[in-house]
Amino acid sequence: MQPVITVGLDGSPESLAAARWAADEAELRRLTLRLLHAWPLLAPEPARFPAEFDQNYWAKRLVHTARAELQKRHPGLSVIGSLVADDAQDALLHAAAESEMTVLGSRGLESVQSYFMGDVSMPVVARAERPVVLVRAGNQEEGAPSAVPGRVVVALKLHGSCDDLLDFAFHSAAARGRPLLAVHGRSLPLHARVPWGVDHDIAEEIRRDVQERLSDALHPWREKYPRVEVADGIGLESPAKAVVQAAEGAALLVVGRRAHHHGLAPRLGPVAQAAIHHGRCPVAVVPHG
Repeated sequence: MQPVITVGLDGSPESLAAARWAADEAELRRLTLRLLHAWPLLAPEPARFPAEFDQNYWAKRLVHTARAELQKRHPGLSVIGSLVADDAQDALLHAAAESEMTVLGSRGLESVQSYFMGDVSMPVVARAERPVVLVRAGNQEEGAPSAVPGRVVVALKLHGSCDDLLDFAFHSAAARGRPLLAVHGRSLPLHARVPWGVDHDIAEEIRRDVQERLSDALHPWREKYPRVEVADGIGLESPAKAVVQAAEGAALLVVGRRAHHHGLAPRLGPVAQAAIHHGRCPVAVVPHG
């Protein structure tokens, strides 16, 4: 199968925002865009049947309308529609396994209330074998991703392999021609707390250690992507808080998720959870070893 970016389409403003973002990304990466609409009650296609009696009329119209809009915005982009008679979660997980990335809409509430994810999005994010990008409605910049201001931000834990995460982040920054900020947050240990605040010597020792490990992790990727301007950010505070703060004004936030092993229930860590619920920009969740 040809490389594709798949977007889940259900007609909501969130899914349409995701489709527009995915089309921009597909053009940027020179990939085909697949619009996927899944519904268990889709009827089998009849061999001969009058169009006015087509039980799938509204599903087809949804995909056709979105496809027409996206091809008008991106005349040279290859866009295919896909109607699947299956549960949306199952269909998206199957599609994600054969896509370069999957793009889903996320439902937005007032900023003071943050926002919640739908019944479909969270299981797909937690289980997908390849990157899933979540896009809010209403916060999308006009224009291609390369024209969107702001840097790409990637959250690093600095333990275990993070090659897949860094590869995605550096590739995204390079494709956009945007700088990359690598962020690591670390809460200070109890012994660093003193009655008047924080023990400066302990804090500096921790900062130097993190700086050295960040430099080691980024070094091979700086060499692979020499044109990407890279900076690092160290927050001596909750990792989730450090990442969300660093992502303010970003074009894209990239966070990792440990690929689940057989027999273990898939889950998202606190940093990924915070990014999904509080990040204002598109959030890419990348599974890694």
